Amino acid sequence: MNRFFTRLVVGAMILGVATGWACNHWMTPAGAASAAAAFGLLMEAFLRLIKMIIAPLVFSTLLAGIVHMEDAAAVGRVGIKTLGWFLLASIFSLLLGLLMVEWLQPGAGMALQGVAGAAPPAAANAFSAEHLIADIIPTSIVDAMSRNAVLQIVVFAVFVGIAISRLEARAPLVTQLVEEVAAIMLKVTGFVMNFAPLAIFCALASTVAVQGLPILLVYAKFVGGFYLSMLLLWAALFAVTLLMVRRGALRLFAAVREPTLLAFSVASSESAYPRLLTALPGAGIPRRIVSFVLPLGYAFNLDGSMMYCTFATLFILQAHGVALSGAQMAGMLAMLLITSKGIAVVPRASLVVIMATLASLGFPEGWIGLVLAVDHLLDMGRSATNVIGNSVATVAISKWEGQYQEEGA
Repeated sequence: MNRFFTRLVVGAMILGVATGWACNHWMTPAGAASAAAAFGLLMEAFLRLIKMIIAPLVFSTLLAGIVHMEDAAAVGRVGIKTLGWFLLASIFSLLLGLLMVEWLQPGAGMALQGVAGAAPPAAANAFSAEHLIADIIPTSIVDAMSRNAVLQIVVFAVFVGIAISRLEARAPLVTQLVEEVAAIMLKVTGFVMNFAPLAIFCALASTVAVQGLPILLVYAKFVGGFYLSMLLLWAALFAVTLLMVRRGALRLFAAVREPTLLAFSVASSESAYPRLLTALPGAGIPRRIVSFVLPLGYAFNLDGSMMYCTFATLFILQAHGVALSGAQMAGMLAMLLITSKGIAVVPRASLVVIMATLASLGFPEGWIGLVLAVDHLLDMGRSATNVIGNSVATVAISKWEGQYQEEGA
């Protein structure tokens, strides 16, 4: 099914470019604009479906994640070290994405301020210290969910998660209910994402119809820049592993080669989980460490996805001529760090996170259509990176615990 979906997405991309070129080449500018608007309506329907699920999805999956984090903390030393590593790895991935996109400037010069429905760049200036409390603390969770105010939803979810941990004997029942609701929302998200090929076709056809084939050069720069950033992240992960276990770094990367290639080919890090679970013990990592760290990593430590969130968000803002202040950058990073932990297991969760981030900064969620067209190509790379990042995390924890088995020992 995953391979079929990948072929469907690739076909939609090719057909979208061809259709957009035909409209741009054979129609008058007014006719091409009308065709782009028609394609835009279908894309808008898909984006509205995503917006429909943001609030319940973030609340349910983040709440379930908090419950599991509480379980991790209960095991003591290993849990604290694991969560500490995840936090450091996430911050590094976010900052690397930010530095690379600011250096490469893949969206500079596109000047898309005139896109229909776009807010003026000054909208970002609405974020200020005076509004910090109002932006974070909800007066009504119903109102926060109706507006997809993710930060407010996160605050409410944290309070509810703490309350669940204090319920003692009744907590397992509530925890089970939370997990069931999260599972339902994940299933709904899967249904929505089945329409992604149609949305990708419409996004490319609409963009190429108006901008022409030169827009593909911008996409090439965006995709190439992101893959260059990922290579740097891989190099950093390999260097850290080399410092920790020396020659064991080669053994680790050789052991996870097949799961990594599988994740890349089907654009899903979850598909590689079973093989990764069996491959890591062969790289000198005790099975009990693997069984503990890996599931948590898949929920809280997706390095490739974290880096993509900053890279794609700032690419979109660059394309629309928006420059964020230092305070806005810090606020964006803090929001990405928190919200991405709650929906890491969601298919194409990055789209949901980026849309919520754009909205929190005062920009239309519809701007995400700019990256939707090539998201699948980038999803392949970040899925493989997620596998590598979680593999390195298991090595780090086993080494800190003094349980790493050297080769030949």
